[in-house]
Amino acid sequence: MTRPAAVRIAIVGCGYWGANYIRVLSELPHATLAGVCDQDRARLDVVARRFHVETTWKDVDAVLAEPAVDAVVVATPSATHAEVVRRCLDAGKHVLVEKPLALTSEDGVALVDRARARDRRLMVAHTFMYNPAVRALKQYVRSDAFGQVYYIVSRRTHLGLIRPDVNAVWDLAPHDLSIFAYVLDALPTTVSAVGGRFLHPQKEDVAFVTLTYPNGVVGNIQVSWIDSNKVREVTVVGSRQRIVFDDVNNLEKIRIYEKGAAIGGDVNSFGEFQLLLRDGDIISPKIEATEPLRNQCEHFVECIAWNREPLTGGAAGLDVVRVMVAIQRSVASGGMPVPVG
Repeated sequence: MTRPAAVRIAIVGCGYWGANYIRVLSELPHATLAGVCDQDRARLDVVARRFHVETTWKDVDAVLAEPAVDAVVVATPSATHAEVVRRCLDAGKHVLVEKPLALTSEDGVALVDRARARDRRLMVAHTFMYNPAVRALKQYVRSDAFGQVYYIVSRRTHLGLIRPDVNAVWDLAPHDLSIFAYVLDALPTTVSAVGGRFLHPQKEDVAFVTLTYPNGVVGNIQVSWIDSNKVREVTVVGSRQRIVFDDVNNLEKIRIYEKGAAIGGDVNSFGEFQLLLRDGDIISPKIEATEPLRNQCEHFVECIAWNREPLTGGAAGLDVVRVMVAIQRSVASGGMPVPVG
């Protein structure tokens, strides 16, 4: 089968992530950077000079009216995602949008339905799904050697980089929710969360989230904009092993601790069961060193070229939005448990 022509992609939003997309898409063999768009003319000029971009637009409508554009990367503020993505889909463009897909479940459903009705690829940038270490994490957790999954915990903290349009929960927690869903092959049924507003009276800059999953698995997420210790860590604890994904550690992204605890015998008969402790090695497997953002963009291009559903398509993005909405409701209620739906 002959490969289709290179996919022509425009980028809307030239902030931090927009600039990264420009760099990556300029290097992909089966993609063409059609141009970039930003309302800030000064920023647009800086990016155009830096990356030698020939075509620039200040208005999204000009991008969408261009027949030479097959697809759009939306890297605008989170609060604008639903509207910009809707306009792109209505113009017949494929879309890769930074997380989150939207800030409400209703908007997320509408976007998924629009993409399906127009037969356009809608993909959400849950970039950790394209991180080789996260893929390895799932492989090890789902193996027989890991045993039964007990719980999964993440910490995502740093100092600064505070977003003006959303709180720390919407900014950081979608990363971990997408990782949890991928590793566990499940979504939470109930969430409870508390947050703190230390820098801004209207926005949480720290939060602690507890999630309950089917089969008794428990999840916990800690996010913070005000912790001076930068942490990007996910730990999964099972009956035979504990596995840690540390995204800050470039030498040992994954550590497998062959230690675990389980119960043997009849747990319903007092005195008849036995605590089984397992002690073994600590293993640091070799992980392929590739850039997740490049992997993600290559996947987007392949899905357009061959008409395939993305790994992190609109439905997967909507799943995360639904959990995020429940988390926000719990935070607003002071930590009351909220069902996900």
